[in-house]
Amino acid sequence: MSQTPGPVGRWVSAARPRTLPAALVPVAVGAATVGHVAWLNSALAGIVALGLQIATNFANDYADGVRGTDAKRVGPFRLTASGLVPPARVRAAAAASFAVAAVAGLVLSARASWWLVALGATAILAGYFYTGGPRPYGYLGLGELFVLIYFGFVATVGTAFVQHRSIPPTAWWLGLTTGAMACALLEANNLRDAASDRAAGKLTLAARLGRRAGGWLYVVWVLAAVGGLVGAHLWWAALAALLVFVPAWRLATSSREGRALLPLLAASARGQLLVGACAVIALRLTLP
Repeated sequence: MSQTPGPVGRWVSAARPRTLPAALVPVAVGAATVGHVAWLNSALAGIVALGLQIATNFANDYADGVRGTDAKRVGPFRLTASGLVPPARVRAAAAASFAVAAVAGLVLSARASWWLVALGATAILAGYFYTGGPRPYGYLGLGELFVLIYFGFVATVGTAFVQHRSIPPTAWWLGLTTGAMACALLEANNLRDAASDRAAGKLTLAARLGRRAGGWLYVVWVLAAVGGLVGAHLWWAALAALLVFVPAWRLATSSREGRALLPLLAASARGQLLVGACAVIALRLTLP
C-alpha cells in the first residue's frame, strides 16, 4: 500500500502531474507550426492550458469524491475521497485554477483576438462539467470527444493562431495528433478504473466497452495520432510515434487489470512528451 502524501505532496499528486503533457504538448506543437514564434503569446497559451488541466483535475477530484465514485478507486491519491482535505477547499482550488486560466486567457485575447474569450469560456465549462453538474458528460462516455476537441484541436490550432493571427493547414493535422494522444492518456486512466467506475455508475467508454475492447480503443487513439503526423508529412516523427508507443500498446492489450495497469498512464505520458518533442523538432527542420 502506498504511503499517504504529506500536506504539499497531496496537492501535487491531486494535480495529476502525469496528465500535464496533455496541456503542454499541444501548445508546443502549435507554436512550432510557424517560422517565427510569438513567445509571449505562446507562454500565455501554456498558462491557459495548464490552468485548465489542473482545474479540471481538481474539479474531477471534488466531484467524484462527493459522489462516492472514488471510494474504491485503485489509482493515485485523491484529496476529497481521502478525507484529509475538506471538499470545499478542493472546490476552491479548482475555482482558483480556472481563474488563473481565465486571466491569462483575457490577456492573450487582448493581444490576439477577442473571440478567444468565448472559446475560453466553453473550455472552462467543459472542464467543470466533465464530472460536475447533475449530468456530467464524463459519466456518459463522452470524455474522449471533449478531450479530442479541447486538448487537441482547440489547444494546437488555437496556439498556432495566436502566433500571427493565421492558421497553417498543418496545425489541423497536428491537432488530431495531440488530441488523440490526450485521449490515449485518458483511456489509460479509465482502463485502470473501469471496474470501479462501472460499479459506481461512471460509464466511461472503457467501462462500457470492457477491458479487452477498451484496450484496443487505446490502440485506435495511438494510430490516430500517427495518422495526424502522416497527414502533416512528418514521416519520421510518425515512425517514432509508433516505436515510442509500442510498450504502452502492448500493456493496453494485455490481460492486466486494475492496479497492474498503473504503468500504462506513465508510459502514455512519456510517449506524449517524446512524440511531441519529435513533432516540434521535425517542424523546425522543415520550416524556412
